[in-house]
Amino acid sequence: MTSDQTDSTQTLNGNVLIKILAFTLVLSSMSATMFNIVLPEIRADYELSVAQVSWVSTVYLLIYAVGSVLYGKLLDRYQAKNLITFGLLVFAAGSLLGLLAGSYSFVLIARILQAVGAAVIPALAMLIPVRYFPPERRGHALGISATGLALGNAIGPIVSSLLVSFVHWRWLFAIPMLILVTLPLYRKYLITERRQGGHIDWLGGGLLAGTVALLLLAITQGNWWLGAGSVVMLLGFALRIRTANDPFVSMSLIRDRVYLTGLIIAALVMSVSYALPFLTPQLLSDINQLTPGWVGFVMVPGACVSAYLGRKVGKLADTKGNTFVYHLASLFLFSCFLLLSIFVGSPAVLIGLIFTIGIVGQMFMQIALSNTISQSIPKDQVGVGMGLMTLCNFLAGAVSTGIYGKIMDHGAKASWIPWHTKDASYVFSNLYLILALIHVGILILYRSVFVRRKKTDAAVRMISR
Repeated sequence: MTSDQTDSTQTLNGNVLIKILAFTLVLSSMSATMFNIVLPEIRADYELSVAQVSWVSTVYLLIYAVGSVLYGKLLDRYQAKNLITFGLLVFAAGSLLGLLAGSYSFVLIARILQAVGAAVIPALAMLIPVRYFPPERRGHALGISATGLALGNAIGPIVSSLLVSFVHWRWLFAIPMLILVTLPLYRKYLITERRQGGHIDWLGGGLLAGTVALLLLAITQGNWWLGAGSVVMLLGFALRIRTANDPFVSMSLIRDRVYLTGLIIAALVMSVSYALPFLTPQLLSDINQLTPGWVGFVMVPGACVSAYLGRKVGKLADTKGNTFVYHLASLFLFSCFLLLSIFVGSPAVLIGLIFTIGIVGQMFMQIALSNTISQSIPKDQVGVGMGLMTLCNFLAGAVSTGIYGKIMDHGAKASWIPWHTKDASYVFSNLYLILALIHVGILILYRSVFVRRKKTDAAVRMISR
């Protein structure tokens, strides 16, 4: 087969794979969020404490976060079709076990198996746009995958609420099993590539996994000793990648200023963005006095609009460039947080509209940063490079929500926006204003690296002519 025929086949396969991936992301993101709705029912059925039942979500997050970077590394070395086959079969096995579970222990084991299998999906979601689409069409592919993710987040709570109205909550485990219909398609359209296989630095991978797991546990459990253990693991990981012949994460990748700055920006953006799904329900509940059902109703349109715009934004990134989309996203997010700060206490409809602006901005930002970072990674390190980005996003979200929770508990004695009169609204208004200003700082950092680099590259091309 000639090089042109190979490229043509890869392009055709990529167009099919990205649609299959979008459907897979819908189901996987639903699985991640559906069980949050039924935690009170699980707690009542098994007579658990709040801390005990929270492990249904916590254990899934822990394994999903660690697994995304481990699978990313494996995808650099082994066949993608074999790894996705393993992942989806384990995911389905966990779902079947959960459906049949008769005790809380089996429910937890089921969630662990689901997470072990599902963790391959974010790694594949980063890999397919990079390997199967050229840079000029990568935004389009990332837009489609973002659509699947947004759609799953939008309908997950709705499907969960409707289903448990008619049947037992265990039937939520049945929905993810639909993911098996994608397996034959992945086996057919994922191209068999020559992968190098060989040695993987499992010690380095284990140290990284331990760092992440202990950090997430330290945050969720509020245990400083676990945090200290995470620091020790991190120091061990740093030493390992400096001394190993073939480390889990290449030093050349860590030393790449553009890639590293991209990771930092992505983590900062994600830490700020997590304020929207974390704080907005509390705002609507505490200030607007809405019930949980109405809170969900106010927030769902944002995810639906985001899903609708996903493909369009991806095409915009291809035609106008990542920098244009990033600036647009930054404008949306800055406007959202500033408006929320100003209009705290306004009718829920207005809060919902402002929330939609922020959710759309998040999706713009995700596409722009994923596209930008992917173009700075060597082809043989795409899996682990993009896996680290996913991992940083998880960690940023976990750390930031812990910080926001502490700030909310502390409260505020006055509002920096003078017309707010309700004591309960002060902390929301002040925090939203700080987040708006942080976005300005992140934009300055982005421009100092990526916009300056773009101008430098253009100047070099002009000189070379």
